[in-house]
Amino acid sequence: MTLSQPSLSLDALAGIPFTHERVLITTGVRSGLVITVAVHSTRLGQALGGARVWQYENWTEAVADALRLSAAMTLKNSAAGLTRGGGKSVIYLPVGTVLTDEQKRDAMLDLGDAIESLNGAYMTAEDVGTSAELMAIVAERTPNVCGLPASSGGVGEPADATAAGVYASLVATLEALFGSREVSGRHIVISGLGQVGGRLARALAAAGAQLTVTDVNLDKRELAEELGADWVPVAGAHRVQADLFVPCGLGGVLTPQVIGELNVLGVVGAANNQLESSEGAAELDARGILWAPDFVVNAGGVIYLAYAGEPGADLDAIAARVDAIGDTVATIFTDARAQGITTLEAAERLAAARLDAAE
Repeated sequence: MTLSQPSLSLDALAGIPFTHERVLITTGVRSGLVITVAVHSTRLGQALGGARVWQYENWTEAVADALRLSAAMTLKNSAAGLTRGGGKSVIYLPVGTVLTDEQKRDAMLDLGDAIESLNGAYMTAEDVGTSAELMAIVAERTPNVCGLPASSGGVGEPADATAAGVYASLVATLEALFGSREVSGRHIVISGLGQVGGRLARALAAAGAQLTVTDVNLDKRELAEELGADWVPVAGAHRVQADLFVPCGLGGVLTPQVIGELNVLGVVGAANNQLESSEGAAELDARGILWAPDFVVNAGGVIYLAYAGEPGADLDAIAARVDAIGDTVATIFTDARAQGITTLEAAERLAAARLDAAE
């Protein structure tokens, strides 16, 4: 398969600090797709981060996404107390491209070759646009992949653990705001009902929360009806008056405009890189909106992947470690108040301290 590439634009890369150890940009010999594998840091160990297949206006936007996401993985893995560095892989699809099953297989084989060429610096797993089944194809070309299906001897997708960590963080946020961990009766807006958002919605509905939900996939309205949740358009979800806004889709949702229009007391969700820019943390703070940093909140999946595949893995101990994400979030809130800094700064200091200790 051959795909024409838009003209080069470096605008997408402007303003992204390049602090990475290694970035591989290659064209897959089978798929013809541009593949980026970004290794941000191996100071704590082998870099670990998922493989994303997504549509972008330009291949440089896919590279920029890989740079941002891999840097966030370093913070996530460090804050989670893992002996893992941060990395990410992104396969660029031109807008409007839909891959056949054969083309997906070619793309995964190409990804496996790219990862293998890094000599163990980076391990991948499923992410947006991929699955445990696709990771099994990657494994045909490299052993540096985790989250394989149980049928292939793996531990499966980590969505349950990610959702559990978000739930623990959400409860910690409620406690910080209201002095109670009670979910029942709280009005919560969830934007994005994918693997994690859908699981979270079910758990919150079962706990008695009042839900307002949305997704770009209108078929998700069936889940809203099943749970008795209100449905709103994606563009207006952040303006709903509620207790919490829970972004569980793609990143960059917290733009200055969205922050200015939020009608909640707290934001806590599964989406990566929620802030369009780091200044958003101060903008949220200025509005009195408590934000739980995303790279701490959504670490449940990577914790699961890091430990579940080890010989004699104790699933109860892993679940307890995922649940402890809520304690980390509570500590970040306390540190931010005590030091007069944003929750983003408090979370970054937590991660940086562990990175510095590894030197």
